[in-house]
Amino acid sequence: MSVIRVVGLFALSAQLFWMDDASAQHRVLKPKLVHLRSGVEREWSEFPEAAHGQRLDVTFASTRNDAEQTLFVRQQDVKQAWNVLLNGKTLGALTVDENDMVVTFSVSAGGLVEGENTLRIEPPVGGKAASDDIRVGEIEIISRPVREALREATLDVLVFDAHAKTPVPCRITVLNDRGAMQSLGVESNDLQAVRPGMAFTSTGRATLGVPAGRYTILAGRGFEYSLARTEVTVAAGETLETRLQISREVPTKGFVACDTHVHTLTHSGHGDATINERMITLAGEGIELPIATDHNKHIDYEEAATKLGVRPYFTPVMGNEVTTPRGHFNIFPIAAGSRVVDHKQTDWKLLFEDIENLSDSSPLAPALRGEGSGVRGSSIDSNSKPGVKVAILNHARDLHSSVRPFGPRYHNAVVGENLDGWPLRFNAMEVVNSGATQTEPLRLFHDWMGLLNRGLNVTPVGSSDSHDVGRHFVGQGRTYIRCDDSDVAKINVDEAVANFVQGRVMVSYGLLTEITVNDKYHSGDTVATGDENVRIEVRVLAPHWSRADRVDLFANGRLISSAPISESPDPTLPAGVKFVAHWETPTFQHDVHLVAIATGPGIDGLHWRTAKPYQPTSPDWKGQVIGCSGAVWLDVDGDGRRSSARDYAERLVTDARGDWKKLIASLSKYDDAVAAQAAHLVRVSGTPLQSESLVTALRAGADMTRSGFRAYAEAWRENEIERAKQKM
Repeated sequence: MSVIRVVGLFALSAQLFWMDDASAQHRVLKPKLVHLRSGVEREWSEFPEAAHGQRLDVTFASTRNDAEQTLFVRQQDVKQAWNVLLNGKTLGALTVDENDMVVTFSVSAGGLVEGENTLRIEPPVGGKAASDDIRVGEIEIISRPVREALREATLDVLVFDAHAKTPVPCRITVLNDRGAMQSLGVESNDLQAVRPGMAFTSTGRATLGVPAGRYTILAGRGFEYSLARTEVTVAAGETLETRLQISREVPTKGFVACDTHVHTLTHSGHGDATINERMITLAGEGIELPIATDHNKHIDYEEAATKLGVRPYFTPVMGNEVTTPRGHFNIFPIAAGSRVVDHKQTDWKLLFEDIENLSDSSPLAPALRGEGSGVRGSSIDSNSKPGVKVAILNHARDLHSSVRPFGPRYHNAVVGENLDGWPLRFNAMEVVNSGATQTEPLRLFHDWMGLLNRGLNVTPVGSSDSHDVGRHFVGQGRTYIRCDDSDVAKINVDEAVANFVQGRVMVSYGLLTEITVNDKYHSGDTVATGDENVRIEVRVLAPHWSRADRVDLFANGRLISSAPISESPDPTLPAGVKFVAHWETPTFQHDVHLVAIATGPGIDGLHWRTAKPYQPTSPDWKGQVIGCSGAVWLDVDGDGRRSSARDYAERLVTDARGDWKKLIASLSKYDDAVAAQAAHLVRVSGTPLQSESLVTALRAGADMTRSGFRAYAEAWRENEIERAKQKM
């Protein structure tokens, strides 16, 4: 039994405890967590206004160490590479990872000196101007090398599929008795990808070295699967065998799980996931159609997946994140041997021409050329020769190379209009990127619906943008594509891509939202409604460890119905179904698109934690999980096509011929999305929105009409302010 006793007196009130056992000595240098801040301003409002300081100094007495020892540090919310120094010499840096974890540092022989020693944790020299609020503490030194300190005991974990009764690829999370992710005494290899507190295994088995102690072990396989949990105590020298079972909970038959944005350290040059680790994490998170999108390269996962034995779990597709100074675009599928697009191109017109002509053997993709009937760019020939069919605008609200494509400097989100005339010839956009989440979680969803109102056929996308094994892991944001999923090793890529372009998708970030109209129409479909009422069913799906609290229904981007979801699930619903909403509405007066979005509280559990915003616009933040359907179009006017808000606005403005009173009167039969598009067309025709004739006409306009004009005017004012700043 360990005996704890206090030894000595130390400067800066650092306390030192010795815990003697037969093999090692533990010295506790800082028993509690301390709040540090690298900058001036508070990063997150959940932290106190005043930090303990910008750095932590812990002074303690010691004797010189003649052999390697191990420093343990608990860290939380680390976004910058904080330096860890002992007596002025760098031991390393804290792990850049917001998760709560225990990390280790090697203290080489002579690192400790006789007498007074100082441990310092400080921000990186010349670091980012932005503040980083962190907690750090529970600092210990153990008189063993790192390899031995992390291998006092062994956890032998085997995870089975409860139905198949066979081992299954998965993610294993190991938490210590204080709830932090425990660094493990094992390294990545051809069967597992390891980071502090987690191990992805391609075989369902992981043998993990740990310090002796109490642990919580969790096992899961991404969004579709249950989460198994057990608590164990393991003694020094002991090997403890643990068997866990997980099962598929979320019903996704007829859909494939796709992550359209996947990187590797091997080929992108940043992040930490090697290509081998990436193959294992894809299998462990249950991604069935991964798109390889390393920056400005064409990478084929086929060889690596086959070599590591994970090819039966997914069908890889070659893509490319075309990383330009004016936006990032994921393109796929790419034919073998195709040249690489010019990523230095700043003209979107020339860029998309280059993408469309990527392969000499491939015709221009109709979806990118804007061909098809009704809404622009709605057609694709899935039987055409190999070549790029998809171009996704990535993280449109993020700043890269001083450009934020959907920021007000360049884009009016209310009407989906680029202010500099850049052609919006992408046919999909990320609405959730789990590696680059937004302060306003639904901001990009509204941007997407604005593009639909503009008349563009754009598919909503969920992706991970994962460069890492654990920090922003693969598959948390994902897109479910309607497709035969009976053999995920042999997915028909042509079918999947064709359905993706047609919008036959659901976006998942911890939830899944499935919409059905008139009993048989789903995302990507067009429904001829006539004069009949419209019946809408929305199912919200999730595993037991994720929760929804609300589902909303939008028509042309406007909220028309909402339902709260109880924390207690309906026991009559099948497993994986959290809620079913039924709405019936009179037919609309014109064509609209319907979208259902479910939301719920973010996931705090370290097995699948939802991240804080990548580029926050506020210190206040509320985490959310989100599930979004694709759009279902209602053909109300019976012309056999999808008429967008822009289509109607163009007709009405043309018919008005400058008679704004006539225009405003005619808009009374249309929604605010049509009115906003009309406001834009009026302004670009040369009539100021503040003109007396227009203002007078609006006073007699319908509420929807005034709402649409007001929304556009406010957005345009924001555009003017941001564009004026650029000229200063």
